[in-house]
Amino acid sequence: MKKTVVSLASVAALLVACSRPAPPEEPVRAVKLITVGTSAYASRYEYAGEVRAQVESRLGFRVGGKLIKRQAELGQRVLAGQVLAQLDPQDYRLAFDAARAQVSAAATNRNLAAADFKRYQALKDQNFISGAELERREATLKAAQAQLEQAQSQSAVQGNQRNYAVLTADVSGVVTAVEAEPGQVVAAGAPVLRIAADGVRDVVFSVPEDRVAGLNVGAPVKIRIWAQNTELTGKVREVAASSDPVTRTYPVKVSMDAKAPPPLGATVYVTVEAGVPSGTPVIKLPSSALRREGQATTVWVLDKAAMTVRSQVIQVATADGNEVVVASGLEPGMQVVSAGVHVLSPGQKVSIYQSNMPSAQEGRAQAAPDSIAKPGSAVPAASAPGAK
Repeated sequence: MKKTVVSLASVAALLVACSRPAPPEEPVRAVKLITVGTSAYASRYEYAGEVRAQVESRLGFRVGGKLIKRQAELGQRVLAGQVLAQLDPQDYRLAFDAARAQVSAAATNRNLAAADFKRYQALKDQNFISGAELERREATLKAAQAQLEQAQSQSAVQGNQRNYAVLTADVSGVVTAVEAEPGQVVAAGAPVLRIAADGVRDVVFSVPEDRVAGLNVGAPVKIRIWAQNTELTGKVREVAASSDPVTRTYPVKVSMDAKAPPPLGATVYVTVEAGVPSGTPVIKLPSSALRREGQATTVWVLDKAAMTVRSQVIQVATADGNEVVVASGLEPGMQVVSAGVHVLSPGQKVSIYQSNMPSAQEGRAQAAPDSIAKPGSAVPAASAPGAK
């Protein structure tokens, strides 16, 4: 009997040792929450720009040579036809003289051939020579005439080359850059001066890649002059098709509607309206509240009754810094987890994080920056993060 009791006790101990321990209870995690709400959408952006001429030309000589004189200086106002710079014309003058001499020689040969043809034509009329001899004289005259025309054309080319040694202004404007100095040997077409033509002025500024889609040609903008308390209006004239290789931003040109535009090079501020009108109710969330499930963007929404979280799929309209504009998937009044989203699981028990900071500081919300939403979509922003 005693052995039987011992055996039963051993079997029970062995069974207890082989059984799996009970899994630990899932911890209740404290989470930070924000209450979803709508706020007025401020869809304005301000960029720093520079006033430039709509037409700005780099002027250079059409021939190469040594620059001996430059009459134009930086910032000087010039008129159309005004002499700006000169090359050493000696070689071009000698080439022109040689071309004129060739014209004189060709003219003499032509005149001699013409006289011979006239004399032989008279002899042919008297039947003293054959028709073939007259034709040879006529061919010689035509060749001499062609040589004369060739020499005249070459002389005209050399005359142009000589004139190209003088650089003149094509339009009236202001010299904005000097790129060659006297004594320098310049190649044909090398820039010597840059002139900003008088007329319409542009404002040029750059926008980042995530905001260039909100700018369309013809869109109205407001221009504020930095040195003056005045405001002008303008329209987007050109949006670059590719980004700058250095800054990776997109240059934008705005034409100003002003009879007296700011001076060239002046700093201005351009205010651009985004695609969504200001005042449209939008929902914003911090980017820390977002997570990816496959190809979908989701957030954790609190179930107040069970104090658990569930996954909610949302559609993001655009991003702006550390915030996103939510197009759909959330309703005002929902509570969304704003931090630690990657350590939660569906149906997990949570508690509300209680900050040790004074309530006055905890409830202080940082102003959200403006953002751009897609045109035509009324998309909403979340209220400032605040634990409940």
